[in-house]
Amino acid sequence: MRITVSGLPGSGTTSLSRYLSERHGFTMISAGEVFRQCAKEHHMELAEFGRLAEKDPAYDKMIDARQKEIAEKKDNIIVEGRLSGWMVEKADLRIWLFAPIGCRLERIVFRDQIADIGTAKAITLEREHCEAVRYRQYYDIDINDLSIYHLILNSEHWEVNELGAIVDTAVGQLQAACGKTA
Repeated sequence: MRITVSGLPGSGTTSLSRYLSERHGFTMISAGEVFRQCAKEHHMELAEFGRLAEKDPAYDKMIDARQKEIAEKKDNIIVEGRLSGWMVEKADLRIWLFAPIGCRLERIVFRDQIADIGTAKAITLEREHCEAVRYRQYYDIDINDLSIYHLILNSEHWEVNELGAIVDTAVGQLQAACGKTA
């Protein structure tokens, strides 16, 4: 089974992916963590690294190609990332997590240890705009087109284990349809 988990920064995609990976024993691949690691390796903030990636498509394309290649070769995998729903063509379950900007900013301030909400908002909105432009340019993908997703969940209203329970039900139904047990 191949599951993708996508959403905007701070929506909880990494947390849900980790939950699903642990719960079902699936391998997890995270584009965001790879991107953050690349930014650190280049001694750059995320927004700054995003601008670099905007100028040189090799950064995005390398991360996306690596995720896609691994996902196509493996089974029982969770692929987390903004584009994973688009990139993993043989995904059995595509999930989009949504959360209002205020909720996401609170999470981002905590996660990325940003000084205040205003700074987090400026960085996040710039990052989202930069990514949307790159996705359109590189792949002709409109990140706001959610029509490819099987589940769209608002992560503001549920803790990760509650979101996980919803997805667990979907996974169980898919496995039952394929003759596998959860």
